[in-house]
Amino acid sequence: MNDAERRTALYAEHEALGARFVPYAGWRMPVQYRGVAEEHHAVRSGVGLFDVSHMGRLELSGVEAVAVVDAAITNDLRRLAPGRALYTCCCNESGGILDDLIVYRARAEQESEERVLVVCNAANRATISQHLGALAAGRCRFEDASDRSCLIAVQGPAALELLATLGTSLRLPDDLPPFHFRRADIFGLRCSVARTGYTGEDGVEIFCAVEHAPTLWRGLLEAGQRFGVQAIGLAARDTLRLEARLSLYGNEIDLSTNPLEAGLGWTVKSEGREFIGKAALARIKEQGLTRRLVGFEMLGRGIARHGYPLSSPNGAALGHCTSGAPSPTLGVNIGLGYVPVAYAALGTEIVVDCRGRAVPARVVKTPFYRRGTENAERT
Repeated sequence: MNDAERRTALYAEHEALGARFVPYAGWRMPVQYRGVAEEHHAVRSGVGLFDVSHMGRLELSGVEAVAVVDAAITNDLRRLAPGRALYTCCCNESGGILDDLIVYRARAEQESEERVLVVCNAANRATISQHLGALAAGRCRFEDASDRSCLIAVQGPAALELLATLGTSLRLPDDLPPFHFRRADIFGLRCSVARTGYTGEDGVEIFCAVEHAPTLWRGLLEAGQRFGVQAIGLAARDTLRLEARLSLYGNEIDLSTNPLEAGLGWTVKSEGREFIGKAALARIKEQGLTRRLVGFEMLGRGIARHGYPLSSPNGAALGHCTSGAPSPTLGVNIGLGYVPVAYAALGTEIVVDCRGRAVPARVVKTPFYRRGTENAERT
């Protein structure tokens, strides 16, 4: 174990549950407890509990807080009322993705002020903190508040039902539509509850003070027993988000990719506003994309992994796999990868180089899994 690796306030809780740990973005994080497939199915069928306290939590406040953040992101923060959140990309001037974020427009204590909370990836916390801090200088207050709080995700079809049994002030789901958040007391602890997540299932993410995190974690595990709750590690979190076609920074998106080719063009709202990367993204759109991120299903025996080369059936190099794994829900091996636009159509056959073995695959409709549809229209 690397002594320099950071630990969340819930580390002892993970140890007590028998977690296996791995280094991740400078943190020592639980990768699994009982097994990836079991944890994955627990989220798809019941409810899972995730410690995502390693994520960055950045706060901006002041009269210009919304304007500062809005100019840094592709989506339109100005249209949000307080108590709502949005998913967005944060780009550089060339349109490359610095990170993908969830941005929360909070209610300010004074009417003349604004408050914004930005949740970023753990690996990009320093980058986004420096970026937003520089933009905020002289305009609004900025604080990297990550170390003052913890973040616990409760995900799965029984997640809201579990929350409803805890006697909070929330009337679920009516009080908390998707991508809304509000204050609530849970087990007598002051928390903020957001109806957001990273699994393809319904659920919430709960922000709480660091000192309250162990009590909240234990209470959720105990109250969730009737729903089959399980603690979930990074490995199942990855297969869950892959099935739902949710991008992972460093895999599907990074500085070499832009939102348009990554299938995130819906987050780019250009009308009536200026933001970093706007001109570059307009040029890219006008010139036309040369490649797209696609989902594919393996037709032969083989598992696509990050970095595996993709080619055409006649051997022409196309690109690379960004993520791949066996899908516990669907029972097939799936993957994501960038290919030229000419090879992005549904049904197109490609080849994955699985450590020297050429394994055929087919481009399919994504997300691979969508809750409530029974996945009847994947291809």
